Amino acid sequence: MTERQAVVQVGVPNDVSVTKALAAAGNYAAGDVVSESASAGTTWNWANVVKTNGGHGFITKATALLETTALTPRFTVFLFDTDPTSAVTNDNVANTAPLHADAATFVGAIEFPAMKSLGTGDSYAVAQPGSSSLLPLEFKCASGDRDLYAIVATRDAITGETATDDLIIVLTIRED
Repeated sequence: MTERQAVVQVGVPNDVSVTKALAAAGNYAAGDVVSESASAGTTWNWANVVKTNGGHGFITKATALLETTALTPRFTVFLFDTDPTSAVTNDNVANTAPLHADAATFVGAIEFPAMKSLGTGDSYAVAQPGSSSLLPLEFKCASGDRDLYAIVATRDAITGETATDDLIIVLTIRED
């Protein structure tokens, strides 16, 4: 997993990126988690999205880029202000997030439309205000943290996937 950390400026949009090479251990059913490991998956973590611990802002846009043109799934990003208690972060397992136990830390969800291919070798999707993406999304980081955490799930069955294809999700953040 790689991440691009933001240089946060209050009031100025900043992009924060996380990349995971998906395990793709087999065909995905609708509602399965997408992650880097079938047995030791981790939450998605966007580091330093705000300038200070407990900071807050808005996610104004989100972009997903998938390293293939053959797949056009829709993804949901379930966001939290701390690591969620959901034990299901392993790839290709039915998603259980958000759990009732995570109610206090659940920020909300971002719904991506179906990915599109432009024939460049990758597929992409953009979630933005005015669509069914649920954006903008206001958030507040935990009092001792500057990060956002997520579990990502597919809303569609996926077949023909290739292990180690990267999924990149970029959040555009405007800090208050």
